[in-house]
Amino acid sequence: MSSNHKQSKSMAYQEFGDTSNSEALERSVPDLPPQQQNIRIQATRSGRKGKTVTVITGFQHSPDTLNKLLKQLKSQCGSGGTMKEDTLEIQGDHRQKLLKVLGDLGYKVKISGG
Repeated sequence: MSSNHKQSKSMAYQEFGDTSNSEALERSVPDLPPQQQNIRIQATRSGRKGKTVTVITGFQHSPDTLNKLLKQLKSQCGSGGTMKEDTLEIQGDHRQKLLKVLGDLGYKVKISGG
C-alpha cells in the first residue's frame, strides 16, 4: 500500500443511497395477522436472580402493536412485564393463562420448555 492513501473514518463502500435517512435503516417488520403467527410461551429463571419470568416469543408485529399487546397481557395477568426486541416478558409463571388469552386472540400458541 502506498503512503499516499489517507485512512478516513468514512464508509469504504456504500451500496445504496444516503445513510442519514434513519427511517429507511429501521428494519421493517411485517404486521402479520395473529392466525399466521406461531407463538411460544416459556417460563424461565435463568439470569434473573431466581425470579420466574414468562417469556413469549415468535411475534411478527411492529413495536407499537407489541406494546399494546404487552399492556393487555400484563393487565390480564395482574403483573409487570417488559418488551425486549420481539420478545415479551411477563413477571411470574403465567403460562396457562397466557396460553388461553393469546389463543382467544387468534394466535397459534404452544408452551415450550419445562
